[in-house]
Amino acid sequence: MHSFNEDGELLPEEIDTINRLTKIPIHSLNLDAILIATNIYRIAQGLRNKMEREVLSQYGLSWTAFSMLYDLWIWESIETKKLAQSAGVSKATISNITKTLEQKELCFRKSDIRDKRMTYVVLTDKGKQVMEELYPQFHKGEIEIVSGLSVEEQKSMETLLRRLIRENDF
Repeated sequence: MHSFNEDGELLPEEIDTINRLTKIPIHSLNLDAILIATNIYRIAQGLRNKMEREVLSQYGLSWTAFSMLYDLWIWESIETKKLAQSAGVSKATISNITKTLEQKELCFRKSDIRDKRMTYVVLTDKGKQVMEELYPQFHKGEIEIVSGLSVEEQKSMETLLRRLIRENDF
């Protein structure tokens, strides 16, 4: 019923979680669901911290600013509402980060000609250049994160995570 490491043991954090939660009178406690969600969160936070510390800090970028630049690099121009959804933040946060990125001359805003209520964020040539320099370093970190898994394990995890994303509309 519990998640174990490769030696068949729970991780210390999982033991602490189980010890705390099994004392709570919850009738249908699903420890596997708790451990999966907790470990996904820990991996996401660890990835974010590693990349901010080892790669993004060199460019003066936060995780969210990088996420925005990445989306702009892929799509070149994107409406602020869609950008906020993609980054998982509010339009106000997108607005604040866009101001910072505009000061660095990495992007600019433009209004839709037909509908002035819609604003797009557009990647500049300098923004494209930064992403072309930055992304290989970022990708190296991605590879390091999963290097302890076999190719088969990586494919399996990729499939399962994609399924969770689809089923939960993330």
